Amino acid sequence: MNLPLPRVRRVLDHARHRIDTQVDTGSGWRAHGVSDRAAGLVVPDSAFTTDHEIARYDALGLADGVEVLPVCPVSFRDFMLFEQHAVNAARGMARRFVPAGYRIGRVYETLTRRTFPPFRPHALWYREPIYYMSNAQTIVPSGVPITAPPYSRALDFELELGVVLGAPLRDATPEQAAAAIAAAVVINDFSARDVQLAEMRSGFGPQRAKHFITSMSVTAVAGSGLAARLGDVRGTVAVNGKVLSRTGTQTMRYTLAEAIAHVSRGEQLYPGELFSSGTLPGGCGMELGRWLAPGDDLRLELEGIGVIEHRIQE
Repeated sequence: MNLPLPRVRRVLDHARHRIDTQVDTGSGWRAHGVSDRAAGLVVPDSAFTTDHEIARYDALGLADGVEVLPVCPVSFRDFMLFEQHAVNAARGMARRFVPAGYRIGRVYETLTRRTFPPFRPHALWYREPIYYMSNAQTIVPSGVPITAPPYSRALDFELELGVVLGAPLRDATPEQAAAAIAAAVVINDFSARDVQLAEMRSGFGPQRAKHFITSMSVTAVAGSGLAARLGDVRGTVAVNGKVLSRTGTQTMRYTLAEAIAHVSRGEQLYPGELFSSGTLPGGCGMELGRWLAPGDDLRLELEGIGVIEHRIQE
């Protein structure tokens, strides 16, 4: 992003049993007010009661005064917009879980200098944006310690760009969808890769492989013209202080506005719904050959938007 956009955060105030929304337009954090709305800086109101949100944060053991989710989404759809990620991730999945298939694929690619067909996305991907529905209630803010689910021994991360609607949509054009994007966040779609393959083969898509936890940056960016700036965002992946990947959003097959417009065909969408780009190329451990382990410190960043950091624990 060229010029910085207004930032948004929300802070837990246990003493007064509330969550305060704050904005930073370049001169420091202050309370979000009526003048901000009049200036077009619209932050989607939470669809959940304060009691419900605070109970979620209490369950995570979050202390008074910490930053929580900048937007508490009512739903979560996750696209797959990057072909290179899909190909690299398929290779990485095969390398670890289907080694014989991986060897066949690599021989094919060496001899033909073309991508092994099973490593390419499904034909539908080339015709329209594809996505799955995940669990919006298990999204946690950056900073929460992360434990792999008890049924998995292959915990992975995924650096993604998320956007939140600020207006209702139905049968929208891409231009209308772009105008309805109110905020952008960093999303980390944690994945249990060792159960994902079987679930994908079931025909129903990911379930326990994805739904156990997702994380979000504690800051969002907002403001007019946001959607037009999301096609050139740069990102970084680091584990234990070592940069493993530098990536970006420049190679999306569909823009997020086009993807959201596709979802809206015949379906009513509402403010507060979250849509994510899917993993940026080189944005997950399965692509990089670097799986998460207890003691790891994970850091994912989208320049100009936010950061996600987690300690992986037993």
